[in-house]
Amino acid sequence: MMMLRRSLTASTRCLAWKSTACRSFSSVLEEPRESMPFDVLIVGGGPAGLAASIRLRQLCAEHDKDLSVCVMDKGSEIGAHILSGNVFDPKAMHELFPDMAGPDNHWTKALKEEQGSFATPVTKDDFVLLTETGSYKVPNIFLPSQLHNEGNYVVSLGQVCRWMGMKAEELGVEVYPGFAASEVVYNDDKTAVQGIATRDVGIAKDGTPKETFERGVELHARQTLFAEGARGSCSEALMEHFHLRDGKAPQAYGLGIKEVWEVPEEQHQPGFVMHTVGFPLQSSPTDKIYGGSFLYHQEPNLVLLGLVVGLDYANPYINPYKEFQKWKTHPEVRKHIEGGTCVSYGGRVLNEGGFHSLPKLTFPGGALLGCSAGFLNAVKIKGTHTAIKSGMLAAEAAFEALTSSGVEPVAETGEIPPDEAPIELTTYEEGVEKSWIHDELYQVRNCHEAFSKWGIGGGMVYTGLAAHITKGKEPWTFSHDKSDAEMTQPKEYFTPIEYPAPDGVLTFDLLTNLQRSGTYHAEDQPSHLRIKPNLADIPKNISMQTYGAPEIRFCPAGVYEYVENEKAADGEPDQKLVINAQNCIHCKCCSIKMPHEYIDWTVPEGGGGPQYQVM
Repeated sequence: MMMLRRSLTASTRCLAWKSTACRSFSSVLEEPRESMPFDVLIVGGGPAGLAASIRLRQLCAEHDKDLSVCVMDKGSEIGAHILSGNVFDPKAMHELFPDMAGPDNHWTKALKEEQGSFATPVTKDDFVLLTETGSYKVPNIFLPSQLHNEGNYVVSLGQVCRWMGMKAEELGVEVYPGFAASEVVYNDDKTAVQGIATRDVGIAKDGTPKETFERGVELHARQTLFAEGARGSCSEALMEHFHLRDGKAPQAYGLGIKEVWEVPEEQHQPGFVMHTVGFPLQSSPTDKIYGGSFLYHQEPNLVLLGLVVGLDYANPYINPYKEFQKWKTHPEVRKHIEGGTCVSYGGRVLNEGGFHSLPKLTFPGGALLGCSAGFLNAVKIKGTHTAIKSGMLAAEAAFEALTSSGVEPVAETGEIPPDEAPIELTTYEEGVEKSWIHDELYQVRNCHEAFSKWGIGGGMVYTGLAAHITKGKEPWTFSHDKSDAEMTQPKEYFTPIEYPAPDGVLTFDLLTNLQRSGTYHAEDQPSHLRIKPNLADIPKNISMQTYGAPEIRFCPAGVYEYVENEKAADGEPDQKLVINAQNCIHCKCCSIKMPHEYIDWTVPEGGGGPQYQVM
């Protein structure tokens, strides 16, 4: 593996600064990149991608075959960009590692011994309705069975992914963190995927090459599996290129904002799980802001807490970060963290569209896995188990297709036969439709839209009805046809919201908290957050004037701000947009909620972004 890593690095250096000095930089960027072949390339080192790589190598061992499998991830290490609640449903993990499902050799023991991270069994499971000052616990008998957490574990998903990455490497998977997939590579007629290209590095903010310039490298594969997580940039490009969303509802998203606290041992309750609705997002049963909160106690002394806000909200003055800080002041919440210390902060979007928003999963040369496709179960408040299962199903389909084609594997020949026809893994989508992923999502297929139609009260009643009785077999379908950006209404219909000032002890200003994410980007590089040329007028003349500049509020990293435009000409706005791309925590919210979706989210240099350790 180290030899291949050196080869990958060396191949990117072959067009470095000295070789560009004698010819124009633009001509260098037009030259063919160096390339490396694999049987299977997996883009994204989260639970779906790692599960796919592990299952592929397991099948190789079981059938005495050899396929070269590579996982690449834009984070500086596996887990660095992973953020989730997380109450972990172990169903798929037990299927992936059946020999580690028993009490004598359980995966949770291996996680503790090999990664130093606890998987704490759930001991108490509360669902609480919060008013501004009070609270009411909902009896579990009234809750959908999918909300029950018996047998689940409180984990750090980033640490689980680090452990899965170790297991993948032990099986022979080549794992390369720190390499960002900047674009999809297609065949000559653009009818099939050949792989991906990594981003050129060492380019200054003004677009000129620095002495550290390295041309990107192309990674080619017989099958490329995209497991980038929600709103992955390559995955979104593929959906548009192959029209994978035709006939499907737009994906709906939520923004999850999370902190991790260390608390005194005497107030820690290992395995305690609490979910809440009501304060501060909803104050009446008809409020249509979709969202709620979580609070979990993980060993040895951690409290994981956060707020999820559906991005289909209408009021442009809502500030999800400040709503989260406000939520922590509720007596039912603050008692869990008072006297403690906040040690980590972050944010990430999650898919909430469910069954009706799933795209076509395959295309010639590849497939979409996990949250790249959108398998999260919003009612269950979980998506890791479905992500792992989707990775396993994709791996099984890929293994069968590649080993039965009659073509010698790249693992043996070191090259992809130029005459091999692109393969589409149709059996993967068929496998998903026959699996418990489909059953889970189908049962609650109408629930998300029920909240949009009737508010929090009607949505909860409908979800209870669907989960207990109809289980998705209703003779009707609730769907939606607008993106989250289109759901934002003009500011004239709303009043600006006054939020409490942070106290620096329980609640924090955004930039102070941002430091706890460990976010870092090399400052002298082109911004990876780019205004789409055809939408340049939106931040200039529409976002502030019509919507009150919602981007300065929904971004959980303070990336966007409007400042005085000192050089404004007659008739131009007196404020202009500034993009602080170095603050970006890769949550992807701006690519979703911007008015008219005017931001193109591209990848920065590999390794940049948050450096999460316990998220």
